[in-house]
Amino acid sequence: MSGFQIARRFAVLWALVVACLCAPAGYAQTPVPGNSLSTCIARDTGQAATAMLADPAAFDCSTSQTDFGPGDFWAISQPFSRQSTEALPLTVRVASLWQGGLDLHIAYADGHVETIVADARGVTQRIQLGALVEYAIPPRDAPAVRLLWHVRESANMRGILLGARLSDAQASNRANLLSAAIYAGFAGLCLALLIYNFALWGALRHRFQLAYCAMVAALLLYSVSASGAMAWLMPDISNNLRLRVNYFTISLAAAAALQFMRFYFEPHIFAGRMDRLMKLGSIALALGGGAFFLFAPLHVRSMDMLVTALFVGCGLLIPAALWRTFRRRSTYRWLFTFAWAAPVVGVVARSMGNMGLIPWSFWLDNSSIAAMAAEAAISSLAIAYRIRVLSRERDSAIEGEVMARRLADTDPLTGLFNRRAFLVAAIGREGTQQLLLADIDHFKRVNDTLGHDGGDEVLRVFARTLRLCVPPDALVARIGGEEFAIVSDAGDPVEPGDLLAKLRRAPFPFDLRVTASIGTCSGPLTSEADWKRLYRCADEALFEAKASGRDRWRGSDTRFAA
Repeated sequence: MSGFQIARRFAVLWALVVACLCAPAGYAQTPVPGNSLSTCIARDTGQAATAMLADPAAFDCSTSQTDFGPGDFWAISQPFSRQSTEALPLTVRVASLWQGGLDLHIAYADGHVETIVADARGVTQRIQLGALVEYAIPPRDAPAVRLLWHVRESANMRGILLGARLSDAQASNRANLLSAAIYAGFAGLCLALLIYNFALWGALRHRFQLAYCAMVAALLLYSVSASGAMAWLMPDISNNLRLRVNYFTISLAAAAALQFMRFYFEPHIFAGRMDRLMKLGSIALALGGGAFFLFAPLHVRSMDMLVTALFVGCGLLIPAALWRTFRRRSTYRWLFTFAWAAPVVGVVARSMGNMGLIPWSFWLDNSSIAAMAAEAAISSLAIAYRIRVLSRERDSAIEGEVMARRLADTDPLTGLFNRRAFLVAAIGREGTQQLLLADIDHFKRVNDTLGHDGGDEVLRVFARTLRLCVPPDALVARIGGEEFAIVSDAGDPVEPGDLLAKLRRAPFPFDLRVTASIGTCSGPLTSEADWKRLYRCADEALFEAKASGRDRWRGSDTRFAA
């Protein structure tokens, strides 16, 4: 099955998955519970919370939040009326952003104002799965009518206060359970892929496998941080530190992904400038993520712009690299293009959100996990396909090598050892060896009678008869035109008289009677000098058999007529 066929089948599967995800809201749960609250912004110039609650007209509801720049702000919600009770307390969730603190003031209908103070660590302790900051609205007999946030040290890279939603504790718990299922599924997928592919790398040692493992490991760490699970595991850290880990791990994942792509394809695909660009892009992403982690507390906006620019560059480099795979007709182009479609879309969407071109949303904030989960899963299939092709190439190479070696070692007409291979195998055998030289009588007449094709068939039948008449450990070779050699252990010798008798009965073409003359000699065969002495002795015996009338054998020490 080709990579295009595999990619097409997975496209159908993913279409079904998307169709299920896009089911009507009445049939689906969502990890973003409650009703949306619109907010208005005012810059903090030292006002009191009660004064800001009493003067909603002081807030700007039309200017884009990012236009306010960094600093301290007030954010007030639209008016509402909902009572928080002991049985069903209300909650409010907002997006987790780079802030020094986020205090919440809750105004009730009876005029009471409740204040919840949260510095950067306090925000961490209120993080829910999905990386949303949740505040529980204290129960009171009077309904809550308005919310006022005091945002301290806002970097305002995406906004000052985003995604405010009013809900209740039950809906919040359901959202946490759904988010836990989503993130646990992703983490389980990453862990399984990591263990499996790392084990494969230990056996096969392909560079793209190690790059893939690095990518999946970084994604696993990113999911722990970006999901908010890190805040549950380490509730005393600053939320800004968790965001720095987000940037660092997703940058490492992107860098490893570029390396995976670089090593995955055939070497000639990215040879030259593209290979250098991909290598430089990987290094830049890793260094950019590290720079954000280290220097974001000094000037987070500059570091964010750096990482965003690097991801935009990555988003441009990947399509160019994929286009190169089509131009150079890589075997894996279709499957890999399908695997990388989701990450490319995710990078573009996330970069547009970072630049304020599209509004923030929970799904946009978590698009990296969804996109990279799809890429990791499909890339594992691409790895399996790549290994399958490599295995076929290896098997083909081994088969070719075996065939080449066989052709180098055997006589192509008879399938017996040729002279070179015969000598390699024969010289060095332990103990006394018997050498038998057999020469077909009057072979020129055979060629003249049957032609060369008929003569070739006579040689094949002659060779087959020799193979059938020798012990299993004997060596049989064609060492000349119609001259054959047999080496066997002297303790289990070939009986030349029996061999001549079987040759007379062999079914040669056109019932032609073919005979041979044989010369034998026994002795050591541990060196090339031994071979020369043994061969000279057997050759002299063969010459004597020919001179004595052919169709007979002679030995070095005893001579009998056939």
